[in-house]
Amino acid sequence: MNVVSADVEADLKDLTGTLNQVESVMDLGALRAEVSSLEEQAVSPNLWDDPSAAQKITSTLSHKQSELRKFSELRQRLEDLGVMYELAGEECSAELTEEADREREQLAKDIAALEVRTLLSGEYDDRNAVVTIRSEAGGVDAADWAQMLLRMYLRWAERHDYGTDVYDISYAEEAGIKSATFKVSAPYVYGTMSVEQGTHRLVRISPFDNQSRRQTSFAHVEVMPEVEETDHIDIPEKDIRVDVFRSSGPGGQSVNTTDSAVRLTHIPTGVVVSCQNEKSQLQNKIAAMKVLQAKLLLRKKEQDRAELDALKDGGSSWGNQMRSYVLHPYQMVKDLRTEHEVGNPSTVLDGDIDGFLEAGIRWRKQQETEASV
Repeated sequence: MNVVSADVEADLKDLTGTLNQVESVMDLGALRAEVSSLEEQAVSPNLWDDPSAAQKITSTLSHKQSELRKFSELRQRLEDLGVMYELAGEECSAELTEEADREREQLAKDIAALEVRTLLSGEYDDRNAVVTIRSEAGGVDAADWAQMLLRMYLRWAERHDYGTDVYDISYAEEAGIKSATFKVSAPYVYGTMSVEQGTHRLVRISPFDNQSRRQTSFAHVEVMPEVEETDHIDIPEKDIRVDVFRSSGPGGQSVNTTDSAVRLTHIPTGVVVSCQNEKSQLQNKIAAMKVLQAKLLLRKKEQDRAELDALKDGGSSWGNQMRSYVLHPYQMVKDLRTEHEVGNPSTVLDGDIDGFLEAGIRWRKQQETEASV
């Protein structure tokens, strides 16, 4: 007697098929071979002769091992789920059936999230991401909104155990920030976060308005791939103006007694970047140069390849406003491209944005597919 219902059996078969397909696309054999090679390099006695290379090897190994564990855990959970349903049927246990149903729902979400990774096949998708957030229209509320977005992304990275490095925060006078630039380090994080580029809109009762009026604020998010040596983004020294200044904190107060903060201006393009969060002027200059290179790399590829509209600010396939966060008169966060929507803004602002990222990646893939037909 088959104690597993036909619907559940079909669902489990679909989940197995999807996981098999994902494993095939991700090439688990090649992933295992890469992990094995990295493990050999990681135990080399000469590993730390080059600290930068060593850090990259150990970081990559950690992420690749995590990927392998994820596949192994999903496969085991799928096998265990079938056993749970069989036990529930044999024991006629409604409680065990409900537990199995909850696990099946969660497993479907986790496999779907992994499936999204197979859609990240862009030129830079596998790289780290460099993100800049700028407050736009809305005065002090916009500055506060930019800071809320910064926290949202840092919380999202923390949820996934991704490394973050804040390069620069320019604080506004009354509250919030004018801008912030930070890096997120993890495999494929640029491809994942690139769908966040655009203008984010907040509607709420302003905490800065003594008449408690509703305020609409805007902040812009720019996402760039981290530059690697193979990109050959060489910037002649004559093309850069270097300014140094003292780091400042909230309210404009100085947080350093020396001119350690660095601002770089790329004279030919007018691109300006700054870094003030490192301990020394040299470290800040190195970090600022990385951000400048990332911006120029993105600009160069936009000019060279018109089909990279998805990377362009204001490209026709993205539009300007890409997401609305409404806290009053009702509660909702809605992506204007994908129509993905949730009714609990507080969880989103606390970093629970995976649903929006997955919907954005699928939407982008669909746009690319339709454009190629």
